[in-house]
Formats: sequence, C-alpha cells, structure tokens
Amino acid sequence: MSLLPKTASVKPGEKFDVIIIGLGPAAYGAALYTARYMMKTLVIGETPGGQLTEAGIVDDYLGLIEIQASDMIKIFNKHIEKYNVPVILDSVEKIENNNNEFIVKTKRKGEFKADSVILAIGVKRRKLNVPGEQEFTGKGVSYCSVCDAPLFKNRIVAVVGGGDSALEGAEILSSYATKVYLIHRRDSFRAQPIYVETVKKKPNVEFILNSVVKEIRGDKIVKQIVVQNLKTGEIKELNVNGVFVEIGFDPPTDFARNNGIETDENGYIKVDEWMRTNVSGIFAAGDCTSMWLGFRQVITAVAQGSVAATAAYRYLMEKKGKK
Repeated sequence: MSLLPKTASVKPGEKFDVIIIGLGPAAYGAALYTARYMMKTLVIGETPGGQLTEAGIVDDYLGLIEIQASDMIKIFNKHIEKYNVPVILDSVEKIENNNNEFIVKTKRKGEFKADSVILAIGVKRRKLNVPGEQEFTGKGVSYCSVCDAPLFKNRIVAVVGGGDSALEGAEILSSYATKVYLIHRRDSFRAQPIYVETVKKKPNVEFILNSVVKEIRGDKIVKQIVVQNLKTGEIKELNVNGVFVEIGFDPPTDFARNNGIETDENGYIKVDEWMRTNVSGIFAAGDCTSMWLGFRQVITAVAQGSVAATAAYRYLMEKKGKK
C-alpha cells in the first residue's frame, strides 16, 4: 500500500455534494462516512496523514497495536480508496459562498463546487527549530506526551514547555519514565497552578528553568540534548531517550476568518456538538476546532470527522427536502 492516496482525475468546476479540506485523520474519517452515505465527495489536502506523519509508533488507536504511523496512513488511504473517493493534493486558498453553493478555490488545480464543506485543516505544532529536531522526529522527538508516554517506560525523557500540555505531559510521563526533565524558558508557568503543584511533588521530575534546548543529538534515536541557561549562559548536556515538545499550537485563525468562519478566543474554529460552524453548510472537525481543547488524538479526530460527515449528510437531506 502506498503512503499517497490514489489521486483521481476531476475537472475544474466539477460539482460535489461535499468537499473535505484537509488530509489528516479527521479528513479520512469524514471521507469514509460521506462515501458510505453515498455523497459525491472530493478531498483536497496537502500532506497525507497531516500531523500523523510526525509520529513514530502509534499505540492508542483501538485495534491497531503498536502500528507505525506511516502504516496507519496507508490503511486510512486504502479504506477510502475502497469507496473510490477522489483526492487532490493541493492547498485551498479561498471558499466563496454563492447562495449556499460553495466555490472552493485551490492554488494549482482550479476551483470546484459543493453543496457543503468540511474543514479538517488541523493546526501547526510549534517547534523548537533546533538542530536534530527534524532528524529525530518519531525517533525520540515527540509532540504528544499523552500519545507516546507508554513508549518510554523506564527511560529518561525531557519535556519542553510551560503551559498546561507541558505540565500534564510531565505528570503522565513521570508514571512511566525513570527521570523527567521539565525544561522551561522562564521561571514561572502559564499552566494552571494545580498542574504545577502536582508535578512539583513528583520525585522523579527535575525542573530546569530559565533554560532552552539548543540541540538534540543521537544516532538512530535520541541520546542527548544540549541545554542553555538564559541567565548565566551555562551549557549542559543531558542524556535522554526522548524529547517531548509541548510548546503549543498555531490554529488556522487567518484561514477561518478570511472565509467568514467564526473562531474562539484562542483562534480555533467554533463548532457545536454536530461540528457545525457559524456558516450554514460548512462543518469542521479535528484539531482545528474548539472541541476538546487540550486533548488532541487520532481517535478523536477520526470521530469528529465522522460526526461532521453525518451532519453534512443531514444538512443536504434537509436542503433537498425544502426544494
């Protein structure tokens, strides 16, 4: 099975029941369900798997035990290929609303029409942008403590960040790892005080404050990080088996607002329990939404995609019934 979905030949200007924007787990979940509802579907996305491509082993998706993320993406591709869902590898620049018919304009492939749209555009994880980070992503560098903590049992790890996700990650990792370094560039935390106090009580967590990671080293996997104290300039090398980067996300605020989609105070797309946005006929699913902030998982993204697909189907049935 290929990591890339089979891209189908579609014509610019072609009309669909639904266009799904994105190509991560939420988009796959939505595509599977829209196809099963026999809706004419088009998926437009840039990277098959989305943020899943940054993972190594995935062991928190029911039924798929210790699967490589790349193999998981292949399985997702295979499933929507069964239903002959066309996929275009492209980026969407604009969505225009023409009397409840949406015109989706892409960067390279032209524009397409749809009666409904599902946004599954994800978020961008903030990165350290230091030597070794990209090289060891999925090989010791992780961006999800909740997802990968069990893989580091009896290992030494570092968590980088000072918000809720970093402190929560350190707390979870302390139950698996023999030693957890919590590295933060300041001497105070943005995280909720209860999280900070809980982690401070963990005997195997060491706080390294006013410090930043300058480099991640290893061979085939992570072996060491270089940390610098911002006040003294002191450099130290720490032997670790894993680095958990928990410094936040950049939600698709600009894309949403440029297309008339309402966002919350954090910049995530506002949705209700049926993944409906403020624009009738446009739905959203996965990490880009305001739903379940602080708990971003493949399984929840896929679930949201299926809910959005069901809501889109019901929307179209109601729309047809009014004609």
